[in-house]
Amino acid sequence: MAAAQQGQQIDLGSLSAQQLSQVKKQLDEEVQHLTNSYQNLKQAQQKFRECLINIKSGVAESTKGAYRKGANRQGLPSPSRGRVVADFVTTGKTILVPLTSSLYVPGKLADTEHVLVDVGTGFYVEKTTEDARKFYDGKIEELGSNIKELETIVNGKANNLRMVEEVLRQKMLTQGPSTNAPAK
Repeated sequence: MAAAQQGQQIDLGSLSAQQLSQVKKQLDEEVQHLTNSYQNLKQAQQKFRECLINIKSGVAESTKGAYRKGANRQGLPSPSRGRVVADFVTTGKTILVPLTSSLYVPGKLADTEHVLVDVGTGFYVEKTTEDARKFYDGKIEELGSNIKELETIVNGKANNLRMVEEVLRQKMLTQGPSTNAPAK
């Protein structure tokens, strides 16, 4: 037995091969959609982690002067790191500010204790660096729990899909020789 929509239990053995194919197709689509959602959540979580790293190494380190890990000598992000707001910081609090994904201009950090945080849908809120760290830590934790829940759902759907495929395979084997035999 496999769980169908709304948690109903159905006897897969009582379904025809055509019905099993339809159930398999639906489960394939659901697993694909959920897997895409899982990947999107992981990407969002990684972006929040990068924001946290930027706060720690960009703003907090700006008064000390340092290269951010992953940046080259010109302060541009290395290709594998993606777009980063403040990669190179000098003792004069100068940073490279991205205007686009490939265009940077030099800028000076006016305030190392406050940052603007994108809280969604284009709204920005000024926060202290400590509050911004807490905000991103909370977002990372929240996404982590959502990812775990989604992983459980994906695994359940994938198990259901395997069960449907196995029953469909068995039905095709039992029906196969009589219905698929070439005419002589």
